[in-house]
Amino acid sequence: MKEQGISTKNLVSRLLILVVGMFGFGFLLVPIYDVMCDAFGINGKTSDSAFTGNAGEIDEARSIRVQFVSTNAEGMSWSFGPQANEIVMHPGETREMVFVAHNPTNRPMIAQAIPSVSPSKAAAFFHKTECFCFTQQLLQPGESIEMPVRFIVDPALPGEVQRLTLAYTLFDVTERMAASFDLAAVHSN
Repeated sequence: MKEQGISTKNLVSRLLILVVGMFGFGFLLVPIYDVMCDAFGINGKTSDSAFTGNAGEIDEARSIRVQFVSTNAEGMSWSFGPQANEIVMHPGETREMVFVAHNPTNRPMIAQAIPSVSPSKAAAFFHKTECFCFTQQLLQPGESIEMPVRFIVDPALPGEVQRLTLAYTLFDVTERMAASFDLAAVHSN
């Protein structure tokens, strides 16, 4: 009698190839994501490097409009936003924007803000010197906080970029970070 369908050895071989292919695709996701962001000009990552321009070198011949956007990730109940929607500045100037957060819940919560800059080609020229996004923020029930971000737009920013957007998404990281903050002790005080 002739065997019908795929043999066990053949099936295992195909499944093994599928697993290896999925594993390889997982490693390619980050580079693919970066290429897509560059191609479509979205989700620029802010520069982690220090400002390398000449300190005090301000390009007063150019003005850049910096817009500020804030959103809450799913499940984050805080109110969160900038004190102003935009500012106009000269490249090389050090500027500051204050974001305000409020915890309306009846429990302590920990948040983490994740920044992005668009257009993505401007991200390498946007340097944060102080930012609430560098650390997690703990707020008690009903507590509000003003959180500054201090930044410089490098004078080497390409001339065609006249407007950039600094966006923050606020995430609830309470469960993941509770042990680090010892919320039980904080809540009982």
